[in-house]
Amino acid sequence: MDYSIFDFLRLIGSLGLFLYGMKIMSEGLQKFAGDSLRRILTAMTTNRVTGVLTGVLITALIQSSSATTVMVVSFVNAGLLTLTQSIGVIMGANIGTTVTAWIISALGFKVDISAFALPLLAFGIPFLFSGKSSRKSIGEFIFGFSFLFMGLEGLKMNAPDLSANPDMLAFVQNYTDMGFFSIILFLLIGAILTMIVQASAATMAITLIMCANGWIDYHLGVALVLGENIGTTITANLAALTANIQARRAALAHLMFNVFGVCWVLVVFYPFTGAVSWFVTNVMGVTDPAVAVSFKLAAFHTAFNVSNTCIMIWLVSLIEKTVCSIIKPKDEEDEEYRLRYISGGMLSTAELSIIQAHKEITLFAERTAKMFNMVKQLFYEENEDVFLKVYNRIEKYESISDRMEVEIANYLTCVAEGRLSSEGKEEIRVMLRAVSEIESIADSCNNLARSIKRRNEFKSVFTPEQNMHVERMFELVDQALARMNIVLHKPELNHEDINLSYNIENEINNYRNQLKSGNIEDINNKKYHYQDGVYYMDMIAESEKLGDYVINVVQAVIDKKI
Repeated sequence: MDYSIFDFLRLIGSLGLFLYGMKIMSEGLQKFAGDSLRRILTAMTTNRVTGVLTGVLITALIQSSSATTVMVVSFVNAGLLTLTQSIGVIMGANIGTTVTAWIISALGFKVDISAFALPLLAFGIPFLFSGKSSRKSIGEFIFGFSFLFMGLEGLKMNAPDLSANPDMLAFVQNYTDMGFFSIILFLLIGAILTMIVQASAATMAITLIMCANGWIDYHLGVALVLGENIGTTITANLAALTANIQARRAALAHLMFNVFGVCWVLVVFYPFTGAVSWFVTNVMGVTDPAVAVSFKLAAFHTAFNVSNTCIMIWLVSLIEKTVCSIIKPKDEEDEEYRLRYISGGMLSTAELSIIQAHKEITLFAERTAKMFNMVKQLFYEENEDVFLKVYNRIEKYESISDRMEVEIANYLTCVAEGRLSSEGKEEIRVMLRAVSEIESIADSCNNLARSIKRRNEFKSVFTPEQNMHVERMFELVDQALARMNIVLHKPELNHEDINLSYNIENEINNYRNQLKSGNIEDINNKKYHYQDGVYYMDMIAESEKLGDYVINVVQAVIDKKI
């Protein structure tokens, strides 16, 4: 079979289309779906069992475990699913894909979603060019969805066509009589084949061809199927290349799940395959050798994935801890959207739930302080690539803060509906106020970043005195944020804690007034251009606003603790 460099470039281009589709699909989801879709998905994956059933249903409908796991990675990347929820759905996808094996065995038919990709783009065009942002996001999602499946189809079409040229694999007959080593060898062949053709169904078809031609027996066919379960994880890992750390962990969890399953099946290989063979022959009554082998392989595929899921469903927490320890976040990657303390729902008593909510609010405040540190880094950054990277992180933090505010507020509202003392209800009112003010701090940080970006875009240059004044204002705001986080962490407060925060706030206000007066004089004295003064005072004024939000948080906490 001829395979030119042009064919190889088409293969690489298909991979690029696939990754680009994954990227814009995830972005479209994040902008459009927001909290509503996240709540729907959360309801569908409230526990391990429902998560598994969701994965089974989706994969059985779209006939592709690769597509399901790619979607799951996309949902995790968009913050719509947690890592724990995604592991359950991935387990279900492994069961759902066995429906494909049965259809291939019985009918030789597989639904081709890529055939609908181009027509789907026609529906996406009006959305994409809509003036309304929500509709535009729908268009982006549709285009990403279509590109994703077009890319997958391109990977299959432009890979070496092994299924249409089974004679290429006739050499394997030379390695069928080496005992258990042959099982391991064919497992590796199955994994490599699936990585090449990018479709577990194609590997199943190749396996059936080899068994039908008598090149390999039932046990070696099973080994190929086991290898296919490992090879199919490459799709999700490819999808996770451009995703965030949680999405990469979800893809690794998929790989771990399948590798563990293969390992324990190899330990009980002959008894397990023998039991499946007996079931097909004696229970299903399939005795024709030409037909029986395909049904045996399909039955094995189902039995293996169901058994593996029944075992691994109890080890979801262990899988999560393992992938988190393997893929550790860098400092700039610790920004995935998640609630650490209240994501599991309300606790047994409302008072305990309030404690958890306070911990979440404290974490929220720490994120805003980290966000302000990025603003300070941005002020002097001259490297354009580094500047854009930090600026994008600030924008992402601001988006996360919006969603955290809503999640925490919704949680506190639910807690308030329970049996609470008057003190507890007052505490919730104060916490809701604090959450709103902390989100305003994040907004101010984002506004400061925008002011710095505008200054750079218009080539505005501050004088050394202006830089010194901005630095001093940033230093005061930094002190205010540090005091705010100390106050939030302290179980009890004294008047010295309160006075320190008020003193910093007064100093910020006085410094702003001083700089505002000085700015007018400096412009009149031609020390710098008027436009430079506009950007300069925008930063000063926004910093003073940020200080106001900080003192509002402190006052809310004081109301609660004193």
